[in-house]
Amino acid sequence: MIIKNSDKPWDAVWFNARLATMASGAQPYGLLENAAVGVRNGRIEWIGDTDQLPHAVLNNCPQQVDCKGLLVTPGLIDCHTHLVYGGNRTNEFEQRLNGVSYEQISRAGGGIAATVAATRAASAAELLEAARGRLEGLLAEGLTTVEIKSGYGLNLPDELKILRVARQLGEEYPLEVVTTFLGAHATPPEYQNREEDYIDLVCDQILPAVADENLADAVDAFCENIAFTPQQVSRVFDAAGYHKLPVKLHAEQLSDSKGAVLASSYGALSVDHLEYLTEQDVAKLAASNTVAVLLPGAFYFLSETKLPPVDALREHNVAIAIASDSNPGSSPVGSLLLMLNMACTLFKLTPEEALAGVTRNAARALGRGDRIGTLEVGKQADMVLWRISDPAELSYRIGGNPCNQVMYRGKPR
Repeated sequence: MIIKNSDKPWDAVWFNARLATMASGAQPYGLLENAAVGVRNGRIEWIGDTDQLPHAVLNNCPQQVDCKGLLVTPGLIDCHTHLVYGGNRTNEFEQRLNGVSYEQISRAGGGIAATVAATRAASAAELLEAARGRLEGLLAEGLTTVEIKSGYGLNLPDELKILRVARQLGEEYPLEVVTTFLGAHATPPEYQNREEDYIDLVCDQILPAVADENLADAVDAFCENIAFTPQQVSRVFDAAGYHKLPVKLHAEQLSDSKGAVLASSYGALSVDHLEYLTEQDVAKLAASNTVAVLLPGAFYFLSETKLPPVDALREHNVAIAIASDSNPGSSPVGSLLLMLNMACTLFKLTPEEALAGVTRNAARALGRGDRIGTLEVGKQADMVLWRISDPAELSYRIGGNPCNQVMYRGKPR
């Protein structure tokens, strides 16, 4: 049992819970039976056995929730999404089912470029309204933190527009929105065959404006044969360093471009996708403490067959996160819980690894592992009460939503 400042009244207590703390180094899931959590000023004040609750501090505690033996976990974290965009790409889905590859569609002017056109044409109000619907579906499943990337504007006004909408979502809804500038997502049509000039624009104009307005918490790029080279990404990362912004990278999704190695050399928060990451390069991620973010929704939707090197990631103790990659072209996903099942069935993660991937390790992928992602004294009181008792059931289900109650920063949602 851990007690901190237990002589002061609490704002809330959840008791009689099966508590999956997800603290590393603990027993499976960090599971505590018949547990209670005391909350004060938005943070976890006390964790211990329900039978040992310090009753003196319960006086005047306005929220007392009897969990009746049900499961409580940290709030879920989706550490890789593209929720703000215009239009959809249903037509490309049909094309792929008729044998056209994702790369062929991209090179023919579809793919990201199609979403860029629709996003540029949409007003901020239209983008906000569309994104609300996508976000509300995730919120219903116990989401308390989400990362939202730009990357569908690819010019100064529209990249700013996307990031402002993302920030507004964080003001409207009771969750934390982490924003990432992804200007180096693709080359826009007006810069075709002038990739270096576009990287100049990203580094010299768009990124400084984003930083001046404090619209981004990190900088991302897409290192791939249909996107940008490691050398071009290095320029973006150097510019991010100048503005004191951490970096992350879309890497090794379609080929081994050595993007993950490059990102790890910059101390990247995460590298994401990683189907073509070689086992030899996994050690470099371990040395830099870079999180491997796996995106089973994109793997499934694009009918990929090349699996990320999960065994090597385990062997080198690389933290594995799971995310929805919610986007219109390669992962039109509206359920983070579904990603837990896919991570287990497609990538052979264990249910415990999958849950860690949307809690403890997802927090690390966002540079927030010191304050969210686990249930520990002193951390932010983001918790979910589920209508189940076994944490493995969160990965077992296909469809359905057992979320019963959510606490965000110590307040019921």
